[in-house]
Amino acid sequence: MSCGNLTRFDVVRSSRVREFWHLDLSGEASVEESQTLDESVDEVRCRWCTGGGSVELVARPAAGGPDREPGTDVGAPAV
Repeated sequence: MSCGNLTRFDVVRSSRVREFWHLDLSGEASVEESQTLDESVDEVRCRWCTGGGSVELVARPAAGGPDREPGTDVGAPAV
């Protein structure tokens, strides 16, 4: 049973990125460009009740979210 939380979650995700790093003469690094090559959500748990079994990820492109459900094919439309 879930606690009703809709907005606060602990998310564990994996990503593979390509970055262009610039190191100044003192050795201080800064990332000037970053491109995400692959990203996946490994785990989502409610922040308050730590429930993970009933969390549902829903695509919401109109609200600025992804245009497809996580784990679906790139070309597959969200239903």
